[in-house]
Amino acid sequence: MGFTGWPPDALTFYEGLEADNSKAYWTAHKDIYESAVRAPMEALCESLAVQFGPAKIFRPYRDVRFSKDKTPYKTAIAAAAEGEGGTGYYVMLSTAGLYAGAGYYMMASDQLERYRAAVADDGAGPELATALDKLPRSYGLGEPAMKVTPRGYPRDHPRAELLRQKSVHIGRQFPPAKWLNTAKTRDRVVEAWTAGQPVFDWLDRHVGPSTLPPPDAR
Repeated sequence: MGFTGWPPDALTFYEGLEADNSKAYWTAHKDIYESAVRAPMEALCESLAVQFGPAKIFRPYRDVRFSKDKTPYKTAIAAAAEGEGGTGYYVMLSTAGLYAGAGYYMMASDQLERYRAAVADDGAGPELATALDKLPRSYGLGEPAMKVTPRGYPRDHPRAELLRQKSVHIGRQFPPAKWLNTAKTRDRVVEAWTAGQPVFDWLDRHVGPSTLPPPDAR
């Protein structure tokens, strides 16, 4: 079946899970999760795969091994895809509504090296700054992860704020609305995933995917 939105039961499911994050609640309502939450996400991802690449839906179980919070289940469903050039795409549904964003989130060390070199370059760097300045008002870049510029770059560099970024991810939170129950939800995701296209093109051109092995393979 094609994507037709999430039914109201999806948010109702998560409202209940937030109130009672237990195996008993999950077991009693798992059929609702499968039909009203996961199945629409699968349909959405399938409908976007040709344009943005195949997506992976994250497991609903939390990793509680190193967390003081031992609640077993995530109170949101999310999926991520990666385009051929390296741009990552992310979408999440929760009681807060729909979040969708794209870009390079938490770049690996080799990506950061290429990113910083391009930002510092007087030819490539201003192109990224200009593309970010032209973003729609409802979208923007998050605060820098570093308090000072990385080693090897002057603190008074004209693009110091960009050099302090470890992620260049552009997204938007859409609050709950009736369109969530319709196919128009897909339009909001596409809007968010393409709002920063000039930025993503710059990242794909100057940074690209990491060439390092996955952490668990190192």
